[in-house]
Amino acid sequence: MANYTLEEKQSFIVFGLGTELKSNYTDYVGINKEKSDFWQAVSEDGRLDALKAAAANDYIFAVNEAVNHKMMYYAGVMTEETLPASEGSRVIQFPKGEYLIVKGEGQTSDELSNKLAGIAFGQVLPEVNHVAYVGGPNAAVMMGERDGLVFGEMWIPVVQK
Repeated sequence: MANYTLEEKQSFIVFGLGTELKSNYTDYVGINKEKSDFWQAVSEDGRLDALKAAAANDYIFAVNEAVNHKMMYYAGVMTEETLPASEGSRVIQFPKGEYLIVKGEGQTSDELSNKLAGIAFGQVLPEVNHVAYVGGPNAAVMMGERDGLVFGEMWIPVVQK
């Protein structure tokens, strides 16, 4: 089984710029392409740089959340600032509680995010039988670069079964 930890976290807020994912939730190729296209767009049009400028730390969040029966995906940062609302922007509240944490690294942020989600949801959660993911936002957190690789963690809120 992949390495994971369970960690208690205080409630925190991420300000995110989002998009609705239109692919079926089982269409991983389609979802990953939509996510990749979204990251490319926010990187090229300056929105990601604006987010980074307001960030409280160097972490970049790739947040998955169901909102009003829609699969939403956000690029976000932790911030103390009040950022101007725009279409698709949202203040995302992560609850206080226990989080399943999976660490990893990848050649790119996209690769890291996809790898962490695959390990967390495809390997760890099905095998760990004393906790459960019951919904709410989850995030791949890009924490930095070292030795030419992007490193980070997947944070998934869980409850004891």
